[in-house]
Amino acid sequence: MLAKTPRGTSDILPPDSSLWQYIEEQLREIFRLHGYKEIRTPIFEETQLFERGIGEATDIVEKEMYTFEDRAERSLTLRPEGTAPVVRSYLQHKLYGEAQPIKVYYLGPMFRYERPQTGRSRQFHQYGAEALGTKDPAADAEMIAVPVELLRRLGLDDLEVEVNSIGCPECRGEYRTYLIEALSPKIDTLCGDCQRRLSRNPLRVLDCKNEACNQAKTDLKSIHDFLCGECYEHFEQVKAYLNLLDVTYTINPKLVRGFDYYTKTVFEILCHSLGAQAAVAGGGRYDGLIEECGGPSTPAVGFAAGMERLLLTLEERGWKPPIKDGIDVFVAGGLETRDAVVEIVFRLRGLGWQAEMDYNDRSLRAQMRAANRLNATWTLIAGERELAEGKVLVRHMAEGQQEEVPLDEIHNWLKQARLDSQGVKE
Repeated sequence: MLAKTPRGTSDILPPDSSLWQYIEEQLREIFRLHGYKEIRTPIFEETQLFERGIGEATDIVEKEMYTFEDRAERSLTLRPEGTAPVVRSYLQHKLYGEAQPIKVYYLGPMFRYERPQTGRSRQFHQYGAEALGTKDPAADAEMIAVPVELLRRLGLDDLEVEVNSIGCPECRGEYRTYLIEALSPKIDTLCGDCQRRLSRNPLRVLDCKNEACNQAKTDLKSIHDFLCGECYEHFEQVKAYLNLLDVTYTINPKLVRGFDYYTKTVFEILCHSLGAQAAVAGGGRYDGLIEECGGPSTPAVGFAAGMERLLLTLEERGWKPPIKDGIDVFVAGGLETRDAVVEIVFRLRGLGWQAEMDYNDRSLRAQMRAANRLNATWTLIAGERELAEGKVLVRHMAEGQQEEVPLDEIHNWLKQARLDSQGVKE
């Protein structure tokens, strides 16, 4: 029996891999412009990192983590998200001793054991950024503006940005107490998940989409009624900066996000054409996480977004990336000129041309068909006669025109031909 990909995983094959590469290039450019540098953390970490960082009462820790013991009986977990590993690295390498803030971004696979569905897999890919060592509300606004700018660059300009403040541990503690008191008399009307959450993580009840739970929450006070002066002012500044940055947003007082480590600002970027799973990016401030993980008290803010969700959104809009479809040069020849063909191909590649050749000893006619399938701009025919004269026959595949070109001038000839086709004067 042939092996297959495990459930909830998939191969990324050409030409789809070209889409991923293009988007990753756009991501890296956006992050570069905003002063973020790449960080690469291990795919697995010690389990306690996620239990402490994400929160033991979250669905991810309780239900969705891929946790295993290694041969030394150490508990390890495939990373379900990117922030906790970045914080661990920040502490391990004492980056808090450097000039602050530390601004980093990441790209890579994450793992959660959940039911596969549209835009959600067991191995999925996230990109995200973290700014560690700053409490400036401008950093919160920047962390929202960066993914918005990326999505706008890709043509998604009708997104909805939702923002909220969930306060600090002090004022949020008062709201937690209020939620427990207000919802406990209605606990029998809540879904099973919310009944469990009410005593352990009551803010998560606000995020539930169950209709019965929504009815129970109808008359609840907003968390904004409980914000302390500092949290209120911080949120006002975040909104002011978003206005300056031309980021349109709505305030959603029920937005809480899924991890325990968030404080003050939280946000999501939505694309409603995806249906129930509409969020394409989200994040917020986590001023207590670094201290929770054993470090000094350090403010921080970040966001994460799913590549699969982004690709689904772009597919919904019929987006086509500006990717060159095809190769520059196909070099054709016969068995008697095989060595010369190999040498020409590798020399052209060394000069920056995307060059290919036949690897199956096919006829010249079959090689020309292969050049067509690869959408080659030019085909160089290296025949015995041409090579004996120090030349190759160059055929422009789209126009059908061909001419002989001295082999030692082929690089400059191709450069000029490309400029001519683009209407550029050298």
